[in-house]
Amino acid sequence: MVANILEVSVSLGEQVSTGDVLLLLESMKMEIPVLAEVTGSVVEIAVSKGDVVQEGDPLVMIDTSLAPKREDQAQRSPKS
Repeated sequence: MVANILEVSVSLGEQVSTGDVLLLLESMKMEIPVLAEVTGSVVEIAVSKGDVVQEGDPLVMIDTSLAPKREDQAQRSPKS
């Protein structure tokens, strides 16, 4: 699928959380938000407004190494 970049919603160094909108794509006259799949810091933006991208193209790289770690579900004590 081919899409156009309508809007880049993040900037380098910005902290993002899972579900935040990173980009807005347009394909087949539909607007498609691209959401962050992880929490972390934006370290690279590989596209600009007006670019044409295809499925599999890199869009935004996020460094998760400084993101807060979630408590491991396996370590929680069972409810009585």
